[in-house]
Amino acid sequence: MRKHTKTIKIGDRVIGGGNPILIQSMTNTKTEDVKGTVEQIQRLTAAGCEIIRCTVPGMEAAEALTEIKKQITIPLVADIHFDYRMAIAAMEHGADKIRINPGNIGGRDRVKAVVDVAKERRIPIRVGVNSGSLEEELLEKYGGVTAEGLVESALDKVHMIEDLDYDQLVISIKSSDVLMCARAHELIAEKTDYPLHVGITEAGTLYSGNIKSAAGLGIILYQGIGDTIRVSLTGDPIEEIKSARRILKTLGLRKGGIEVVSCPTCGRTQIDLIGLANQVETMVENFPLDDVKVAVMGCVVNGPGESKEADLGIAGGKGVGLLFRKGEILKRLPEEELLGALREELEKLAEERGRGMNAAELEKP
Repeated sequence: MRKHTKTIKIGDRVIGGGNPILIQSMTNTKTEDVKGTVEQIQRLTAAGCEIIRCTVPGMEAAEALTEIKKQITIPLVADIHFDYRMAIAAMEHGADKIRINPGNIGGRDRVKAVVDVAKERRIPIRVGVNSGSLEEELLEKYGGVTAEGLVESALDKVHMIEDLDYDQLVISIKSSDVLMCARAHELIAEKTDYPLHVGITEAGTLYSGNIKSAAGLGIILYQGIGDTIRVSLTGDPIEEIKSARRILKTLGLRKGGIEVVSCPTCGRTQIDLIGLANQVETMVENFPLDDVKVAVMGCVVNGPGESKEADLGIAGGKGVGLLFRKGEILKRLPEEELLGALREELEKLAEERGRGMNAAELEKP
């Protein structure tokens, strides 16, 4: 069951209070490069990104937010480090939310200056703490970086802003240590009702980062913790969106789209199942179908059974395959014709559900 958290509005989206968990990413362009940044945000939006964060290291980047905002359709979060003036400038130039660590933008007066502008414009603040930014006194108190230290640090910052009479807050506490990160989220969920942005920071490359993120976020989200999510990967941020969507769907927290199931192959497999499964997974990304299951199986042992459970399925043989629909065999086809036949059936299913594809979608690979 989802933890019930405070409702916070970010641009035209709402998080907390049982609302759907939103998928977030961060641009890796130079923010002052408006054209490049907008193009990346638009690609991310098309892939399923629902909140985007841009770094604001200087005034040129802050000023660019005005033009970026005009050309995008999802809420824009400004990422601020060290210079409180950039937080103020970002809000003045249209940021829907700011991400700060109050501990590294100066003393109380500077934090107050930021909060005053946020309060005036009703802009939420994400208080971010990670294992690399833990204060020296907390490192000494807990004997190093710990989940307890991360939580205490985050709540200290929250209380600082609450004392300035502002409560439009989102909290993030991240670590690259999966189990520490999970434990920190468990602890903070017991101590506050502010929405939580969850993720495993510095998770790594596509391979290792996906494994760490799936393991860590699986533990956290399964406990009902989390209101926004980012899968932090060293690579194209589009991959972050794909992974986040898959994690949420696997945990039953997001519906829609086409699910592809495929067998791991064995010595009985006599068609190029690996290549076929990858082609199917790429193909179905373009179909406007929700809650459809497609099975790609390598032999007759599991093939018919799995295909029976799926809306559509392929079960392979020696250079040939059977095309199933709801357990009914439709065709026996040569291996090279299976992908096209499956595509035709998906198109028929889309038409039946009133979700026919337009010409541009049909031309996609």
